[in-house]
Amino acid sequence: MDETAKKERAGIQSVEVGFALLDALARARGPQMLKELAAAAAMSAAKAHRYLVSFQRMGLVVQDSRSTRYDLGPAALRLGLAALSRVDGVRLARERVQPLMDAIGHTVALAVWGNRGPTIVHWEESPQAVTANLRLGDVMPLLSSATGRCFAAHLPREAIAPLVDGELALARRQNRGDLPATRQAFDALLREVRAQGSARVVDTLLPGIVAFCAPVFDADGRIVLGITTLGSVATFDPAWGGTVDAPLRAAAARLSHDLGHGGG
Repeated sequence: MDETAKKERAGIQSVEVGFALLDALARARGPQMLKELAAAAAMSAAKAHRYLVSFQRMGLVVQDSRSTRYDLGPAALRLGLAALSRVDGVRLARERVQPLMDAIGHTVALAVWGNRGPTIVHWEESPQAVTANLRLGDVMPLLSSATGRCFAAHLPREAIAPLVDGELALARRQNRGDLPATRQAFDALLREVRAQGSARVVDTLLPGIVAFCAPVFDADGRIVLGITTLGSVATFDPAWGGTVDAPLRAAAARLSHDLGHGGG
C-alpha cells in the first residue's frame, strides 16, 4: 500500500509539474519558444519538451511549424470556454439571449474578461446576420470594438494598461484616424461609454458593421460580462437610446439586478 501511495503521489506530482507549462502559456502574451516556456515553468528544456509532446497529442498545445513556438491548443480553448460558460452570470445571460435577439432583430454575443482581454463565450446569430468573421474564443480589441471599450470603461485602469498601451501604439503606426491615438483621447472615449451606459462602434472594427455592448455587474459592482449586438449599417439602428441600444441596456440592467447589483 505504501508503494501504491507513492506511485499515486508521483502521478499527481507529474500532472502538477506539467501544468506549470500550461499556466505559463496562459499567462504569456503570445506563443513562446521552448526555452522561454521552460524558464517560466522552472524546468529544463529537455523536461519541458517531453511534457509538450504529450500535450500536443492531447490538443492542449500546438506548435507552429515555421517559428517552432508553442501556444495553447484547441483542447485548452474548449476547457477554458466550458469553465467560463458556467459562471453564474453567463449561465443566466445565455437563457436570455434568444428573447433579446428576437426583440432587437440582430445577432447577440456574450463576452467575459479573460487572461488576454474580452473573450467571446457565447454567440447567437440572427436570421438576418451579416458575415462578421467572429468565433467563440475570439479576444476583442479594446480600442476598436464595442465589447473592448465596454470592458475598458469599467475595469480598473491597471488591469487594462498593458493592452491599451500596445493598441494605442499600433493605432499610431497604422495612422488610424478613427481610433484614439493617445491615452487622454481613449480616457475621454471611456467617459462617454460610462455616461451613455453602453459602448458603440460604427464601421470601426468591421467594415459596414455597427455594434453596441452593455455591461453586466455583480453584487460588488464589478463588470462580469458584456452583452454585445451587431448588425449591418443598412438595417441596424446606431442611435444612443434607439431601438437596439435601449433594449440591450435594459436587458443588461435586469441581469445585473438579478446578480445582486444595486442592492437588488
